[in-house]
Amino acid sequence: MSKPITPAMIKDLRDRTGVGMGKCKEALEEAKGDMELAISNLRKAGIASAVKKEGRATNEGVIATADNHKNIALVEVNAETDFVAKNDRFQDFAKNIANEVASSNPASVENFKSQKYSKDPALTIEDYRSTIVQTIGENIQLRRLKTFKKEPNKSIGVYSHLGGKLVTVVEISGSDKEEALAKDIAMHSAAAAPEYLTEKDVPESVIQNEREIAKSQMKGKPDHVINKIVDGKMESFYNSVCLTRQEYIKDHSKKISDVINERSKATGKPLAITGFLRWSVGQ
Repeated sequence: MSKPITPAMIKDLRDRTGVGMGKCKEALEEAKGDMELAISNLRKAGIASAVKKEGRATNEGVIATADNHKNIALVEVNAETDFVAKNDRFQDFAKNIANEVASSNPASVENFKSQKYSKDPALTIEDYRSTIVQTIGENIQLRRLKTFKKEPNKSIGVYSHLGGKLVTVVEISGSDKEEALAKDIAMHSAAAAPEYLTEKDVPESVIQNEREIAKSQMKGKPDHVINKIVDGKMESFYNSVCLTRQEYIKDHSKKISDVINERSKATGKPLAITGFLRWSVGQ
């Protein structure tokens, strides 16, 4: 069953692919409103190459962070308008919520909402949220949360961009003295937008889809030529989407893996990136 094609869908496809509005409309019509199919068809036709994983953010708000002796916490708090998201009372609420997450390390947003608010035990977190809604007069929601446990032999770097609109975190194992390096790589992640840590983390379904798209662009050539070119395109794909294989934004002569290896040799520590996170408000 086809979906009605709306101007918002066309604009979303335009934002994600960089393709003209007319072609986006045609692609959506051919795909009967299926956004992912429209993107795949545009790529197979050679019209779209790099595609943003998400369209433009549709929600306003902030990603607040908090840091205590046990955990580093992130929480996304959404509001209806950017005006409210910049309001001091909203900002204080987001920071208080992040501190609560860091202190209690909740398993989920739903579990967190039922917890008591430490500054006023007569209220649950959900009650506290409701009072802020009533005070500000705009719907406010807790969208997601995440905690990173501090451990011996681990360094965690956090980078917040655009006033908390974009936050990245990088974990490095092997030393608890590499927070500066972890933050530098988190800053890189904000700019380069990796989707996976290494090529081993790319799902097989994604790999097969990328190979199919690459092959569809080379019809008529001998199989051995096609396979060689596809292999080359896959290497470029991994270099684009895998953090450890990306060119370091501070020195394009090095990949992120090179930066880590050089630091390991300099310190005599077996350093490795063991995780990263990249959150953007509304995505």
